[in-house]
Amino acid sequence: MNAPKLRVATASLAGCFGCHMSLLDIDERILPLLDRIEFDRSPLTDIKTIGPCDLGLVEGSLCNAENVQVLREFRRHCKILVAVGACAVNGGLPALRNHLDLRDILEEVYHTEAGIAHGGIPNDPELPLPLNKVHPIHEVVKVDYFLPGCPPPADAIWKFLTDLLDGRTPHLGHGLLRYD
Repeated sequence: MNAPKLRVATASLAGCFGCHMSLLDIDERILPLLDRIEFDRSPLTDIKTIGPCDLGLVEGSLCNAENVQVLREFRRHCKILVAVGACAVNGGLPALRNHLDLRDILEEVYHTEAGIAHGGIPNDPELPLPLNKVHPIHEVVKVDYFLPGCPPPADAIWKFLTDLLDGRTPHLGHGLLRYD
């Protein structure tokens, strides 16, 4: 009798998608992994809705209201939530704008920057409302595990997932944790 597969979902918020690429960088090890997990919502599978999941992996920080809405819904469906990568863990590169005023940024980009033709700041209901500051995901929802790195190496993601699948508390020792 086969054990039930772990249902895994992934989400990408405000980031570069590098953490998902790192997940794919586990290369051929993904085949035996797929014998033990099944993906629910994930850009890797192009499934855009989420059902109840055992494990949620989130990359990216929170830059706008839509990111916050997606994250809250995602958290509600995941028993375990993992912040994957520097953006999810501490805001990463998108948070570099936090020392600037959002109004000044928008003014510079849309009114004074050469080549924009002095257009207006976009104001359309289809565009998500930007947040005044960029936030890591733990400032909005409970996070169970943090997997740092920009992006975390494929070996760290592999070790993390196999530890969970084998019923062990994930432990990433020297050489697997990176804070860049």
